[in-house]
Amino acid sequence: MSDHAYIKLVKKSTQQDITLEELKDIFKYYQTITTKTGDQLDWGYGDAAFPYGISEVPDSDDNWFYLKSNGTSTRYKYIVFGVGKETIEDSEGNETLQSYIQVILPEGATHGDKGKANEFCKFLGKKLQAEVHLFNGRIMYFYKR
Repeated sequence: MSDHAYIKLVKKSTQQDITLEELKDIFKYYQTITTKTGDQLDWGYGDAAFPYGISEVPDSDDNWFYLKSNGTSTRYKYIVFGVGKETIEDSEGNETLQSYIQVILPEGATHGDKGKANEFCKFLGKKLQAEVHLFNGRIMYFYKR
């Protein structure tokens, strides 16, 4: 089940560029808010909402990291995240660089991973006001059009 999704930072996004460290900070923020929600509900929602730990990919040139299951459930294994730039052509024919976040479900990923990856894509899209290209080919627009 190797599959890809993209979060593209368009002109109307809250930021035009993103680094791997900024992406990791967003995931730490996600962990914090879900843990606080769990505290309010007196339930371990933080562990259920984010059943992963952030792991580095050796020799990735700071372009990739992966979320590896923390072992609390067999429903989850791993999701890979990367950042990059692509050249796009705008409506006037000018070429510009556009930053994106790539989400990869590698071979061996579970359906639980795919569900969480979709959830994370939507969260990142809302947080960054970006254009999200989901695994099924659909596009969601979280920026003002």
